Amino acid sequence: MQTALDEIRAFLPCPTPQQWINNALAQQDTLLIDHAHCEKKAASTALSLMYRYVDNPTLLNKMSRLAREELRHFEQVLAIMKKRGIRYDHLSPSRYAGGLRELVRKDDPGRLVDVLIVGAIIEARSCERFAALAPHLDDTLHTFYTSLLKSEARHYQDYLKLASDAAGGAIDDRVAEFMAVERRLIETPDTVFRFHSGPVAP
Repeated sequence: MQTALDEIRAFLPCPTPQQWINNALAQQDTLLIDHAHCEKKAASTALSLMYRYVDNPTLLNKMSRLAREELRHFEQVLAIMKKRGIRYDHLSPSRYAGGLRELVRKDDPGRLVDVLIVGAIIEARSCERFAALAPHLDDTLHTFYTSLLKSEARHYQDYLKLASDAAGGAIDDRVAEFMAVERRLIETPDTVFRFHSGPVAP
């Protein structure tokens, strides 16, 4: 697992700022609620790709497995929240995913390549943040977030391989364009704390 984490940290343009970790530890209820929303959205994205690209058997198989795993994680977060008396409620989305998707091209095959790159980046950042948070959390959340690392790392790898396949070759230049935006979204101050937000001033 350490090798996969090292690969993800090398892939991402920057580490999660310490202030975001401080925000997360101070707002653990919001962290869990937004985490649940993220898992549900990840499953929805996978299913959407399955509906749109029915002629891609590799994508169908990868996204079917991913959707099942994300929904299982969603159920696990809800169970933890229930035990802690935290109500699952609506939250406004962070700027993160929307900011990345602004770069997605409108037409295929470019659209598919870009959506898959965005998926890879989101999964990689999620994995990096689970690893960054785990040492600071109580035993239950430490165990849970550590248990998610393997699947999140695999999801990142699956998305990146599917993007390369869809592009028919190297995607490094395109990934770099998205990473410039990702760095800005992660490092610049944000107005609201979310799982994928930038740091919020104390």
